[in-house]
Amino acid sequence: MTKQTNYTPASISNRAMRRLILEEQALSEAPTSPFDKVKLQALVEQLAYVQVDSINVVERAHHMILFSRNRNYKREMLYDLIEEEGSLFEHWTHDACIVPSSMFRHWQHRFDAARKRLREPRWSRRLGTKPSQVLNAVRKRIDAEGPLRTRDFENAAGGKRGSWWGWTQEKAALEYLWRTGEFGIARREGFQKVYDRMENIVPAHHRDQKIDWEESVDWKCRAALKRMGAATAVELAGFWHTFSTSTARKWIEKETTTGGLVEVATKTADGSTPRIRFALTEIFDRLAATQTPSRGMRLVSPFDPVIRDRKRLSWLFGFDYRIEVFVPAAKREYGYYVLPILEGDRFTGRIDLKAHRKESALEVLGLWWEPGVKASAARITSLRQNLLRLAAFVGVEEIRGFDKPKRKR
Repeated sequence: MTKQTNYTPASISNRAMRRLILEEQALSEAPTSPFDKVKLQALVEQLAYVQVDSINVVERAHHMILFSRNRNYKREMLYDLIEEEGSLFEHWTHDACIVPSSMFRHWQHRFDAARKRLREPRWSRRLGTKPSQVLNAVRKRIDAEGPLRTRDFENAAGGKRGSWWGWTQEKAALEYLWRTGEFGIARREGFQKVYDRMENIVPAHHRDQKIDWEESVDWKCRAALKRMGAATAVELAGFWHTFSTSTARKWIEKETTTGGLVEVATKTADGSTPRIRFALTEIFDRLAATQTPSRGMRLVSPFDPVIRDRKRLSWLFGFDYRIEVFVPAAKREYGYYVLPILEGDRFTGRIDLKAHRKESALEVLGLWWEPGVKASAARITSLRQNLLRLAAFVGVEEIRGFDKPKRKR
C-alpha cells in the first residue's frame, strides 16, 4: 500500500465508531416503531444481506436478526417479499443469505465464477459420468412439475447416491444449478430448499441488468465501507466473499490516491494502540449526524452481521465471542447457543437459551455479565421483558430457569 509522507490518519474515537456501525446496522433506533413489508425491505437493503442458518435451538438466524431490530417484525412479511414479490432472493455471500433483488446484477460474476469452479473434476464427478444428462433431467422435471425439493428427486426411482456427503446426483445437480444462477430458491419448507428457475423468482428488470467486473467491485467496496464504517483490505474482501484481498487492496490504493478514501485511526475498546482503517471521505459527515443509540436491551443472534467478524467485534467493542455449536460440550466456555446482550453501544453480557417447543418453554441455561456490569434490578427486569418478548415470538409461553443461580464468568 502506498504510504503518504507527513500524513497522520484522522482520529475517530472508539465510541463514535461503534455508534456509527450500530446505526448503519440498524441496531441504534429503538426496536418498537411500526413495521411493515415496506420497512422490512428497506431494512434488508440497509443491511445488504441477512444470513440464513439451519440451527433452530431458539429461532432461525434470519428471523432472529430481523426481530432484534424491530419487535413488530412478522415472518410472513419476509415470506411475502421472497415468494410473492420477488424483491428478495437467497444466495451466497460469506454463507447462504437473503439478499435484495436490486443487487442481483452484482451476483452475475459470482455465478460465472461458480460455473468455472464447478466444472472442475473434483466437483463435476459428483454429477456422475454423464453430468449433462443429469442436469437436463433435473431441468425437465422442474419445467414440467414446478418448484421441487431435493426430497422429490430422492424419492424418485433410480436416484443414485453420489460421493459427496451421500448426496444423490440430482441433489448435486440442483446445487450446481443454484450456485451458477440458473435456479433459485423459491421458498423453504421445513428449512428444505425448494428450487425453481431463477426467472420465476427474480423479476426480469433485475435479472436483465448487466454490470462489468470493475464497476461491481467498486460498488461492493463502497457498499461494504458504508456498513462497516472503516475497514482493512482483508475486512473489505470478507464482507461479500466475492473478490480477493488483493483486489480490495488495489481498489483501496486507487481510491486513496484519487481522494475517495481517507485513513482513520480508532483506538481499541481498552484504549490501546489505534487500529488504522480506510473509510469513505463522507464518514465525517456521517459521524456528525450519528444519533445516540437507544439504551434499551436487545438479544442478538449469534449470526448477526455485527457479531460475524469476531476480530472486529473484539477490538471495537471489547467483546470476545465465538459460536460454540461445533465445540464438544465438555470444552465449551459458555454454551451451545449463546446470544450476546446489547445495551446502547455496549455488549454487556451473554445468555445461553434453548426453546422447548413441545413443552412451550424458553429455558435459560446460562447467564454471564461482562466484567464491570452489575446485575441491577433494572437490568434483570429488562432482561426478563426481553425473554418474554422472545418467547412470544418463538411461540412458547413459559420462561424456565431464569431465577436459578447462573454460572459466573
